[in-house]
Amino acid sequence: MTETYPPLSDRIQSTFIDTLFIVGLMFVIAGILDKMDNPPDWLRIVLFVSIWLVYEPLATTLGATLGNYMKGIRVKQAENSTKRIGFLQALVRYVVKVALGWISFLTITGNPKRRAIHDMAVGSVMIKI
Repeated sequence: MTETYPPLSDRIQSTFIDTLFIVGLMFVIAGILDKMDNPPDWLRIVLFVSIWLVYEPLATTLGATLGNYMKGIRVKQAENSTKRIGFLQALVRYVVKVALGWISFLTITGNPKRRAIHDMAVGSVMIKI
């Protein structure tokens, strides 16, 4: 089976969709917390940090983020593109992606599998389905 690798534009659009989803989810949670009688600040902090830290790695491990799903792309293991990456791999991938920001995407156009730096760091690849 020959894989097709998504262009940079699909990956950027997927990231944008996920960012909008996370921000929307934050508004929903803020609305729920506002209806509570004086929720502690630590609860707000834990919920908001958890959304940003857990959403992408968990969704990636389970199959796809909302953005990945809508763009028809998936994160797979580089050595076996039929298998998903694990949660720890997905978490490290996300941390590297966030730490490097747009710099991580610079390598996409320069290699045949269009792997970003965060993909190379954990042995993952994005494929188009």
